[in-house]
Amino acid sequence: MRMTKQEFLRSSGLQVRTLELWIKQEWLVPEETPAGIRFGDIDIARAQFIRELKTDIGANDEGIGVILHLVDQLHGMRRALAALHAKMQDDDD
Repeated sequence: MRMTKQEFLRSSGLQVRTLELWIKQEWLVPEETPAGIRFGDIDIARAQFIRELKTDIGANDEGIGVILHLVDQLHGMRRALAALHAKMQDDDD
């Protein structure tokens, strides 16, 4: 589901200032559309993850940036591995 900035703020519980900072830091990267930025469910989950890193784990901003970068790399590698596996399956057929 794609949502506007206001819908995202209501769903995530973030304040406008926090959201703008997290976008500036590229912790959240909303989709750019002609009608404005749009957020998805994955952005809600990522915002919750960032909040947990800050409050539950006590990670500072630099640490959060590193953690998010590593999580993004892990997801990218999983996608690449899945694509390679699918390619190998196609080659076997």
